[in-house]
Amino acid sequence: PYWIESYEESFSNFKNMGLWEYCFRDFSYPYYQFPRLFDGCHHIFSHEYYVIREWLLPGWLMIVQFFVTIAFLLTFGALAIMALELIRWPLKFVLRYEWLLTRISFICIAISSVCLFLATAIFGGNAYRRDWLLYPKFNVLSWSYALAVVAFMILGVAALVLFGESRRSYELRREAKNLVMQMQMQEPGFHPHHHRSLQGYI
Repeated sequence: PYWIESYEESFSNFKNMGLWEYCFRDFSYPYYQFPRLFDGCHHIFSHEYYVIREWLLPGWLMIVQFFVTIAFLLTFGALAIMALELIRWPLKFVLRYEWLLTRISFICIAISSVCLFLATAIFGGNAYRRDWLLYPKFNVLSWSYALAVVAFMILGVAALVLFGESRRSYELRREAKNLVMQMQMQEPGFHPHHHRSLQGYI
């Protein structure tokens, strides 16, 4: 899954890159003092890219990686919580705190949407910098970047749905508690507890 790639007809030494991988074809870094060609696809933290890692991984790209990682972890956590709600396990806990679990899922999904939005905005704004990849005019944002844009939109819609669902669950829980109290008050022999004031004994 690549976020940016070069045009095939450009015959560029840079081929494509994802957030954690770069692909080159006989690429020579002009600011490296020794003649060395970088070829193939390698992880960004591999030994192959050790000498040019500072160039490959600028500060803004590390921020993008951070936001995408946070979005992935929070989305995975929210999906796990919603799966437990769906299968009603553990049953008593889910029935008692369903509104709270839904609210937590909403918060996780909302933060994930914001993180992905920031990641795609930062990457899109810096992808054609001249101090990063050489000959940026020969490069184009790839399909994986487009999927990230679609993902943060879907997560935003999901957050709105979960917010409405959490409010509805909370209202249903409050109505159920009120109904139980009314049923208890209507039972024969029900006597409400009155607290005596200590002032009567003074």
